Amino acid sequence: MKKYLYKLHILLLALFGLALSAAAQPKHYTVLFYNVENLFDTLKTPGVFDDEFTPAGAKKWNSDKYWKKMKRMEEVFYAVASETKDYPTIIGLAEIENRNVLEDIVALEKMQRANYQFVYYQSPEARGINVSLLYRPDQFKYEGSKPIAMTIADEPNFKTRDILAVWGRIEGEHFCFFVNHWPSRTGGEQASEYKRLAAAGHVRHFADSIMRVFPDIKIVIMGDMNDDPTNKSLYEVLGAKGSDKNVPNTGFFNPYHEMFKKGFGTLAYNDAWNLFDNIIVNGNLLNASTGSLKLKKANRARYYGNIFDRPFLRQRSGRYKNYPWRTYVGNDFQNGYSDHFPVFIHIAK
Repeated sequence: MKKYLYKLHILLLALFGLALSAAAQPKHYTVLFYNVENLFDTLKTPGVFDDEFTPAGAKKWNSDKYWKKMKRMEEVFYAVASETKDYPTIIGLAEIENRNVLEDIVALEKMQRANYQFVYYQSPEARGINVSLLYRPDQFKYEGSKPIAMTIADEPNFKTRDILAVWGRIEGEHFCFFVNHWPSRTGGEQASEYKRLAAAGHVRHFADSIMRVFPDIKIVIMGDMNDDPTNKSLYEVLGAKGSDKNVPNTGFFNPYHEMFKKGFGTLAYNDAWNLFDNIIVNGNLLNASTGSLKLKKANRARYYGNIFDRPFLRQRSGRYKNYPWRTYVGNDFQNGYSDHFPVFIHIAK
């Protein structure tokens, strides 16, 4: 009897210890960004160059392929949720055609569990691919949003994706999220650089304006920048530094800078990796005091940034083996996910 009571005592102590350990773990919030690669519906939109993504177009894009793509998106978001133990609080998306697509995403069976709401504005981009933000209303209290037109001096007819700004609160703390998809490198990296420099300048100007009015606001800048962390647009114009040391509260830190220098990437081209998909935070979020929400590393992680580059997202064979498994190569349907890997960060007290 004594032996039984002793074992019961040890078991209860162990269970009590596990309960204390679980209670001591702070709740974390995941912020994810994903360029979903040409997520179009199948309908022709007047005034938009989306013909190739219609049943009659070169890619013969139809309902069957569309829902296969949607199934792939559901797999990715559910895999992230399973690995991080919860659905992301915030999801930034690039290459979304319209509200119809977003309504289908949030209505996916496994996505319904998080009750996602979305923020979306139609931009003047010629092909009709835009950015959007999904949020969980149980974790993020939405307060407002604004599309920021990306203009270039001396080019009044230049049109591209808007920059999306969304602000609200997590656990009562003030946040602003920027979702970006900066101009591509079409025509060459150097020849097109001025466009991305302009985009970086717009984001920095708007972020600085917000921080002047709300000095304690925590800012997250995410997106497909079409530049690597070491490029001038990110490192100099936006001012996103690669070290987490000595970053002022009004400055910016890029968790992916060191990762890129170590050879990590989110997309591949000509057998080389780029890291165009970035999530950048301001000093307020990086330097937050104990008891406040701040940027955190995942358990046993070396870096603050995370690239969700799991084997199922990679091409398994052929010329593009180990590249991100994309939806199309040219006009050949691959039934893949995207030509980019998702990226995410953790925020916790």
